[in-house]
Amino acid sequence: MSNVQVAVVTGSNKGIGLAIVRALCKQFPGDVYLTSRDPGRGQAAVAQLQQEGLRPLFHQLDIDDLQSIRALRDFLKEKYGGLNVLVNNAGIAFKVHDTTPFAVQAEVTLKTNFFGTRNVCTELLPLMKPYGRVVNVSSMVSSSALGGCSQELQQKFRSDTITEEELAQLMTKFVEDTKKNVHQKEGWPNTAYGVSKIGVTVLSRIQARLLNEKRKGDHILLNACCPGWVRTDMAGPKATKSPDEGAETPVYLALLPSDADAPHGQFVSNKTVKPW
Repeated sequence: MSNVQVAVVTGSNKGIGLAIVRALCKQFPGDVYLTSRDPGRGQAAVAQLQQEGLRPLFHQLDIDDLQSIRALRDFLKEKYGGLNVLVNNAGIAFKVHDTTPFAVQAEVTLKTNFFGTRNVCTELLPLMKPYGRVVNVSSMVSSSALGGCSQELQQKFRSDTITEEELAQLMTKFVEDTKKNVHQKEGWPNTAYGVSKIGVTVLSRIQARLLNEKRKGDHILLNACCPGWVRTDMAGPKATKSPDEGAETPVYLALLPSDADAPHGQFVSNKTVKPW
């Protein structure tokens, strides 16, 4: 099967993830895997797309569970000898009026959105084949949250030399600071989702830099993107874009042609590179 191309979309049984799978099934010349934590919901989503005449495949994936990530990694390695497209879409957000204590929201949100995404990358990026495409779904909220950080934190998050380890330490510090109720005093904005997406955007910049250093000749392109404000369970019914419209930028980045050398290591919204 190693000559068959393969794409994986995390957290794709509903919302933007499902819309990304739908678009890839129509445009990507290979196997497309819809993944979800809950196999029942995943299979139901696959059945929904099959009724539309599409042919997605299913694999269980819970990005909070390292064993689950590694099971997917071993499956891809064995069946396809690697991976061509990875879209890290899985993520969570608490509702604005949720009464869960902020420190708990911070810990839960960062665990999935930053640390879970990072674990997927750690296990799956080494499988990326030449001309592979990696898309980390971030959010414009990462930009506004960055603006809400102290100058010192902004400098760190914009640094071209920050390491993955240093970034992870900062994300851990945010969670610890919320537990002590000193996060604002320490220069953090009052948004756990925003900080988690700063983490995703900066992680993408670091990963792209490492790909340049270690695998320059493989022409792998990796970017973070904002799908926009999309009508999903997460963003609510008032949002301006449909899930299919929200999928447009992630899919554009996932299908960048093999002769493209940019964008890479960028933050992209509406198919346009945004300053970080």
